[in-house]
Amino acid sequence: MDVPDYVLPDAAIGQRPIEPRDAARLLDATDPAGAIHRTVRDLPELVRPGDVVVVNTSRVIPARLRLVKATGGRAEVLLLEPEPDGGSRVWKALVRPGRRLAPGTILAAEPGGKATVEVGERLDGGQRRVRLLEEPAEVLATCGSVPLPPYIHEEVADPERYQTVYADEPGSVAAPTAGLHLTTDVLARCRQRGAEVWGLDLAVGLATFRPMTATRIENHVMHSERYRVPAETMAACRRASRVVAVGTTTVRALETAAASGALEGHSDLFIRDGFEFSVVDVLMTNFHLPRSTLLVLLEAFCGPRWRRLYQEALGHGYRFLSFGDAMIVGKRGIGA
Repeated sequence: MDVPDYVLPDAAIGQRPIEPRDAARLLDATDPAGAIHRTVRDLPELVRPGDVVVVNTSRVIPARLRLVKATGGRAEVLLLEPEPDGGSRVWKALVRPGRRLAPGTILAAEPGGKATVEVGERLDGGQRRVRLLEEPAEVLATCGSVPLPPYIHEEVADPERYQTVYADEPGSVAAPTAGLHLTTDVLARCRQRGAEVWGLDLAVGLATFRPMTATRIENHVMHSERYRVPAETMAACRRASRVVAVGTTTVRALETAAASGALEGHSDLFIRDGFEFSVVDVLMTNFHLPRSTLLVLLEAFCGPRWRRLYQEALGHGYRFLSFGDAMIVGKRGIGA
């Protein structure tokens, strides 16, 4: 099967967070017959008594480290994930300029400063193993910044705008972006409508947002991400009349836990056409990059109608990607 694709104009890519958060536009596609243009502050009107709304509470860490070599040359380390057997100081990372950073290179926050990172061996996929020479919290506080996707060309004035209002467990290197639109008021009004709101944690990695290089979906090798679904969250989903997942990362965590029976671990679940969704009924999500695994998941969830919905969103000036607007859609084959 071909990788889903479409033409995304540069002008449609949101470059700044929407203010206020819940002013983001929401393309309501819960009725298979058509779509309604709303805003995220209308979300409580779309939930019902007995619904369970599930959010990803992972917090983005300041994983981009701007450092220098002993010679004064600049270097950058992007921490991706701690190695499971390396304690808290050994990480998989991307380093730049990779060819000029041989294994054993020592990096510091400033010329002549205290040694901060030791660059290690090369790994698959262009990654490197690095060792933090100080406590991770100290390293991140000293020289770390929140990594933004490469299609965002401006720094964010307030880094908290690249965090959800309920962000809790540090671990992601990219935000679960559908949740950026939610506010405590929107969630409170969902509860007032009779819905429950529960959380889980999936550490979002950079590979989530990268375009697929394979020409056929079946040839793509899916990345792995750490997840944890609290038992209380899964129990709430089992008794729900409908499960409304905020974001594709939430879908991936819930469906992994259901399929594997493991409430925590690493997920390399590749949700694609033909996948049988056993937990999630409704999905709220941003508009995704062409040729991305997120778009493959969306097509598996709602079928080919995503193309019509994306064209409608583009035609009405919706903003796409991480700082863009959102849509809400029901599972293929049923009304939401």
